Amino acid sequence: MPRQPRTGVDETILDAAAALFARHGFEQTSLKALADAVGLSKAGLLHHFPSKDALFDAAWQHSRVLSRQVVEQVSPMPAGPARERRALELLTDIALDRPGLVSLLFRSMTAPGEDPQQAQDELLINEIFVVDPDTEPERAIRIVGALSAMAVLTLLANQVGDKTTWRPLILATCTDALGHRET
Repeated sequence: MPRQPRTGVDETILDAAAALFARHGFEQTSLKALADAVGLSKAGLLHHFPSKDALFDAAWQHSRVLSRQVVEQVSPMPAGPARERRALELLTDIALDRPGLVSLLFRSMTAPGEDPQQAQDELLINEIFVVDPDTEPERAIRIVGALSAMAVLTLLANQVGDKTTWRPLILATCTDALGHRET
C-alpha cells in the first residue's frame, strides 16, 4: 500500500510525477524523467519513493485522499446547488494547487484502463454531487462537463500564472455547466 506524503517535498514530487504520467502514460514515463522533473537524482527520488510503481500508486492514492476530503466536507450538506457550489470550490482549489494530479485524473477519462480504481473514482464523484448516472443521465453529463471544464481551465490558469483572477471565472463556468446560474 502506498504511503501518504509526509512533506511538502513529497507532494511536489507526486504532482510533478502525476503530470508526467498523465502526459506520457505509465510505461513511457522513465524514472530519470521523473527525477529530472523534480530536480533530483534517480537515487534521490528513490529515497522518497522506492520505485516508479510506488510513485504511480502514491499519486493515485493522494488524489483519492483529496477527493475523500471533499466528500467529508460536503456530506453534511443537503443535496442541491449550495452543496454543488461548495464541492466546486473545494475541487477548484485542489485543481489550482495540484495541476499534475488534475492531469492524471483527467487522463482516466481520455485513456480508460490506466486508472486501476476508475470505478471507485466515479463513485466518489457520484457521492460528492449526489447523482445516480443511471437515473439522472443529463445531470451526470452536466457534472462531467463541469469537471472537464474545471480541469482544462485550472491547467490553463496555472500556465498563465494567474490563479487568483481565474478562480471566480472557473467557478462561474462550472456552476453554469451544472445549470445553476451565478448571481
